[in-house]
Amino acid sequence: MARPLDTIAALATPAGVSAIAVVRVSGVEAPRIVRELVGSEARPRTARRTDYRDRAGALVDDVLLTFFPEPRSYTGEPVLEVSCHGNPFIAQRILEDLFTRGCRPAEPGEFTRRAFLNGRMDLSQAEAVMDVISARSERALAAAHRQLRGALGRHMRELTDGLVGAAAAVEAYIDFPDEDLPPENKASVRRTLEGILEASSRLLATRHYGDLLRDGVRTVIAGEPNVGKSSLLNRLVGRDRAIVSPEPGTTRDFIEERVVLGPHCLRLVDTAGLNPAPGPIERLGIEKTVECIDESDIIILVLDATRPTPPIFPGIAQRLTPGRAIVALNKTDLLRGPPPKLQSLGISAVPVSALTGEGIAELRSELLRRADGLVPDAAEDAVAINARHARALGEANACLSQALEKLRTGAPPELLASDLRGALNAFGEVSGSIDNEQVLDRLFATFCIGK
Repeated sequence: MARPLDTIAALATPAGVSAIAVVRVSGVEAPRIVRELVGSEARPRTARRTDYRDRAGALVDDVLLTFFPEPRSYTGEPVLEVSCHGNPFIAQRILEDLFTRGCRPAEPGEFTRRAFLNGRMDLSQAEAVMDVISARSERALAAAHRQLRGALGRHMRELTDGLVGAAAAVEAYIDFPDEDLPPENKASVRRTLEGILEASSRLLATRHYGDLLRDGVRTVIAGEPNVGKSSLLNRLVGRDRAIVSPEPGTTRDFIEERVVLGPHCLRLVDTAGLNPAPGPIERLGIEKTVECIDESDIIILVLDATRPTPPIFPGIAQRLTPGRAIVALNKTDLLRGPPPKLQSLGISAVPVSALTGEGIAELRSELLRRADGLVPDAAEDAVAINARHARALGEANACLSQALEKLRTGAPPELLASDLRGALNAFGEVSGSIDNEQVLDRLFATFCIGK
């Protein structure tokens, strides 16, 4: 793809009133714009304070200008950053003036797209920019930084290099059938492909880990009506997120809220009560509750501690595995003796009072322990792929499996080579070494303007 010749400008900080705002410019006209604003060449990577005057000479603001020459800038092009006071009116006036000086408005993600096109980062690193911006937990931010530093790209280069070697060995027999080549070593090619398939499958297995990091650990709060599920949600969130009423069945649909717990982000889901004798509307809510439970990573089963033997909704017990479920024995503030005995479930039970907060710290500790098991602290070079990576790796694995089957059955090398090229193309889609305009358009359309 040809290098862009136009110069773009956009606000790089969020819109709204703030202490400062940063307007970013990237493109071939950036050095000229610097000269127009300060009357001389700018020193690279050095902030310079100056009056920003528009082309008519009117004072706009007292600003700091920082110039980054190519190729050692974010985009690989000449870049100018204008730091002004965070009045949206000032930032807009600066942008409008830059448009009169030869810039055009940047499209969403266009700065990062140019960084990719100019070889400053691969496609997985470009995606990591958005992950860094949107990370909701310590573990998610750490994973995003690993990818931004090229962890996934390094894995993909290793896989691609090994596959290129195997493909070259196979295609040599197609392109030069009459040359004095050594005998075909099918065993060596098979071992190479098996190793690549195993490594690619390990990467593919990190998809769920990536989903947990980016979306949060889905934690469903379930139980019969009026046991205090919504009160517990409010207590864990720290504010009144759900309506609480003595009337049973207040929650007919599910309510979702994110909360940070230690290094993790939890997606707390308050669900409709599991009423053993539901009405027509309640029945729909219960069906949705069971669906949420099946899709959950952690289940908090809320039981009424004031009942001698708190019942468990039919069909739920088999879903309550020890590593996945926690029982919250609520309403302990109403007890005058020890909490009741539970059915033998083999899972942790934590006495709590959503009203007073008693036992909530212990419940948080149990949740943290479950989340640690789902989202462990990863090694320095560990990666967590996203849905796009998973699709490409799935295609590559299918091609590799077909190639191994062709090796086993002695199929012609032309057919084997076709599968290997398919796997190479799929690997290339992960890091962006295969140019696919539609993939780029979809990916960068999710970015904010100015990044």
